Amino acid sequence: MAAPLPTLDEARVVLRERFGYPEFRAGQADAVSAVLAGRDTVVVLPTGGGKSLCFQVPALTLGGLTVVLSPLISLMKDQVDALEARGIAATFLNSTLSANEINARMACVERGEIALLYVAPERFDLGRLADRLRAVGVRRLAVDEAHCISEWGHDFRPSYLRIRQVRERLGAPPTVALTATATPEVREDIVRQLGLVDATLVLTGFDRTNLTYGVVATKNDGEKDATLIDLLQERRGDGVSIVYASTRKAVERIAEMLRWARLPAVAYHAGLDDAHRAEVQDAFMSGRASVIVATNAFGMGIDKPDVRLVVHYTMPGTLEAYYQEAGRAGRDRAPATAILLHAFPDRFTHEFFIDGALPPRDVITAVYEACRRLADREGLVTEDAASIAAAARGKVNDRQVTAALRVLGRAGAVAVADASRVMAQVRLLATPERIRTELDPATDGLALELLRSLWRRAGGRFHLGIVADLEVGPPGLGGARGAADLLDALQARQLVVWRRVGEGLTVMDPARAIDAWKVDWTAHERRRAGELKKLDQMQRYAYTESCRRGFVLRYFGDPAARPTCTACDNCTGARRPASEAPPSRGGRGGNAGRAKKATRRRAR
Repeated sequence: MAAPLPTLDEARVVLRERFGYPEFRAGQADAVSAVLAGRDTVVVLPTGGGKSLCFQVPALTLGGLTVVLSPLISLMKDQVDALEARGIAATFLNSTLSANEINARMACVERGEIALLYVAPERFDLGRLADRLRAVGVRRLAVDEAHCISEWGHDFRPSYLRIRQVRERLGAPPTVALTATATPEVREDIVRQLGLVDATLVLTGFDRTNLTYGVVATKNDGEKDATLIDLLQERRGDGVSIVYASTRKAVERIAEMLRWARLPAVAYHAGLDDAHRAEVQDAFMSGRASVIVATNAFGMGIDKPDVRLVVHYTMPGTLEAYYQEAGRAGRDRAPATAILLHAFPDRFTHEFFIDGALPPRDVITAVYEACRRLADREGLVTEDAASIAAAARGKVNDRQVTAALRVLGRAGAVAVADASRVMAQVRLLATPERIRTELDPATDGLALELLRSLWRRAGGRFHLGIVADLEVGPPGLGGARGAADLLDALQARQLVVWRRVGEGLTVMDPARAIDAWKVDWTAHERRRAGELKKLDQMQRYAYTESCRRGFVLRYFGDPAARPTCTACDNCTGARRPASEAPPSRGGRGGNAGRAKKATRRRAR
């Protein structure tokens, strides 16, 4: 007879004793109950709503291993550090670790010493991780930032599309998917992409009632600089502030400009080395720096309760991103403000990013044709993205080349080899009938398993040839060396033809035109149109003269949306004009110069 499932009261004891919270917040109790009952669950809680506790508390209450799929290295490290500080057995596996460190951590997992294991989805492409975890027994699977799995989500990541297959390889454990930003369309896509069955939806509503929303219309960076200084000086001594900018270069410039204005600002972006990033984050979290200027690399998983102001120096590309980043203000539920500094040219930056990430069909075709011309007899292209862009005979940039190669890679037209993997180009010569006739399962079992594995990865294109990682194969193969020995034997029997692929780009068949490959142009154009539509919605928010809170809630399908509120600039009549900035003479440091002049003028 199976042991009874833990109760919600037992989970409350864990919440109090291990995490120090007296009671669950809205939505958390329903989510924890569903996870304890072993049901597939989708949890949508607002930023600051405590999503992580919805799988961390059940992990400790139920026991066994919980695997957490997380999109960012910094996010999983922060969460593991926080858990370890509470004496909770947690660890992570990602590319920052050496092979010896990974083996040591997996040994702890296999000895049953770990309650929460954080992993990036890409990690399951390497070696036999899924097999080892399945042998341990995964009690439940948590998918953090689950909107990343949906092409309709604001932060779609193709690596998240692997999660359904990963889930099946782990034995299809009960799964909880968590996000702060999901429209009804995205919620449906999460359930479908993960293959969840009769999923329980926990949705508490998107309204952060303690937040006041506002937009300041500006003409240029000079007005943005002056307005930003005014906003931060008005709130000096009142908690801390986050300023979001779109690029690393902008972050550094704005932080320098604020320091010239005698505002204690630090800069944070993904380009900082680990030590500097940790130093900046610690200065902000400890209160030594009252302002942090950051790209959206900052904030995910950061629990700083006294953020009183979030300013978006540049308009985000989607309302989902804006809502998530603005929601980092007021996590202590005290009043806080989210301000967008908006100038119409902000849109052009995002259109550039969309063109780079999802290039038009003619650009993808031009990149493929350039690769065909540059390929040697074996199909190998040794030139870098800049050289391919130059050979594409049009206005094509490096970012578009990289994105185009991803599209072509998914279609099987090209393959990019990684120096850290043992890659091989393999083409099937034999028909299925011949394989059944010539390979005996009793003596050729591993060879058959290898062919089945390659067939699954080829998606029906095995007879055209695929580039495959030989480290990823069925159990008992013996890694890349064992796979290579089997491929040699199969080639000797003229069942396959294969060769090793060096680091770089391979055109699978330079003689074939792009139309011969199954590029999913419909899905590509749908995603591109979807990103442009989201950008339109973000800009409509900036220009709306109706209730901003209601605009956001309607976008997310929240029935709590009302025509008016008491905490947005449109409803309160408190729309703020841009602060005046002195004209710039141009040249290097023009905006910083404007800030210096503005500061001197105020000091008189």
